[in-house]
Amino acid sequence: MTADAPQPASPLLHVHGEAGAQLIDFAGWQMPVRYGSDLAEHQAVRERAGLFDLSHMAELRVSGPDAGAFLDHALAGRISAIEPWQAKYSLLLAEHGGIVDDLIVYRVDESGAAPEYLVVANASNRHAALDALSARVAGFDASVVDETEQTGLVAVQGPVAAAIVGAIGLESEPLEGLRYYRALPAVFEGEDVLVARTGYTGEDGFELYIAAHATESLWRAIVLAGEEHGLALCGLAARDTLRLEAGMPLYGNELSLDVLPAQVGLGRVVALKTKGDFVGRAAVEAGPADDAPVLVALTAEGRRAPRAGYPVLDDGRPVGRVTSGALSPTLGHPIAMALVEPASAGSDALTVDVRGTQLPATVAQLPFYKREA
Repeated sequence: MTADAPQPASPLLHVHGEAGAQLIDFAGWQMPVRYGSDLAEHQAVRERAGLFDLSHMAELRVSGPDAGAFLDHALAGRISAIEPWQAKYSLLLAEHGGIVDDLIVYRVDESGAAPEYLVVANASNRHAALDALSARVAGFDASVVDETEQTGLVAVQGPVAAAIVGAIGLESEPLEGLRYYRALPAVFEGEDVLVARTGYTGEDGFELYIAAHATESLWRAIVLAGEEHGLALCGLAARDTLRLEAGMPLYGNELSLDVLPAQVGLGRVVALKTKGDFVGRAAVEAGPADDAPVLVALTAEGRRAPRAGYPVLDDGRPVGRVTSGALSPTLGHPIAMALVEPASAGSDALTVDVRGTQLPATVAQLPFYKREA
């Protein structure tokens, strides 16, 4: 986006103002960070349901006879193998193996005759993802179209999400049969909706894509249907603590151009065995340097939370840094993810420097929180 270009705006911006949201600049978008209490919003998602505006996320539509083959070349996963109305988590890699972005790809066509995909990238990487895909499409009979500002995206997350979304009047197949990481086409008040059973909170839930001009009507219908279920409006702060408890990485924190997938436990996302060449393959096969930092999960006692950027020490020696950290609202103690030297990944002598105080930390397993099936 050039300096003279207007900032994009969520189609729900004035709705957030009516609801008393505190807005912040996030990747050039004015987005709600909270409506009231971060803790209350977080707990609502764990116990009932929360409603999020995710319209800042980037939507890139890829279509054409070679769309699947193109995405196999451009991304780390084998995209051509996913079925109609299936979703897949994947990575957009640089030639050197670093992560340009992590994203979700939905196949949104009914059959293989005219393959079509919706690639959803992080707001901060919208232009990086668009530029990379646009460059890599050369030689393929496929197109890449940026539909971000024409698309609204809202998410309903939590144990009663299905009851709420099922009560807003969607014309669709029954939601009960929709599996995790699957989607279905629907219609709401005459507008096409993509309903996906995906999310970034560790709870059951749905993400709904609709034309920007119809997003407000959809939002208000969800709010109305959620009144009897204790639905809460939720901002980016709650979304961040929810995804951290669920052990989900965040671009700019755990993921970056300086990190290869294997360093952050995402080697399984790269389809080395099931497809041919793709951008970044050689670097991934070579692997990171022996001393390249690796991602670990950390827990601690007390109430002082490690924050992103805080130093991690092993027996008093600096060995890495916290990438994400918080006092877990659900668990009641500090949790963090950190990139540390490989030799310290299993150490029992780790501490985090929390503003001059050495906080003992224990290496744990991700996720910190997992919902009951």
